[in-house]
Amino acid sequence: MAEPQLSVRSAKARDLAHRLARREKRSIADIVERALALYEIKETGSEPATAFYARLAAGDDDEDIDLEATIKQNRTPHKGVDL
Repeated sequence: MAEPQLSVRSAKARDLAHRLARREKRSIADIVERALALYEIKETGSEPATAFYARLAAGDDDEDIDLEATIKQNRTPHKGVDL
């Protein structure tokens, strides 16, 4: 069975993917997959809250999570209302 293919109509995206693939010595598919995975993490967060809590409840991780430290580490002040 043939591998599924992704068609990109943007010449700029195609050129960038080819250039990165040559530089990184990876396949174009690998470059695109990694870029999309990083984009997903950046835009949606690393994991949905429901999945996180389900994993936490299942006890898959033996590590203790310092929730207070995590909140403090990721907290940023609000810049206020733009008047």
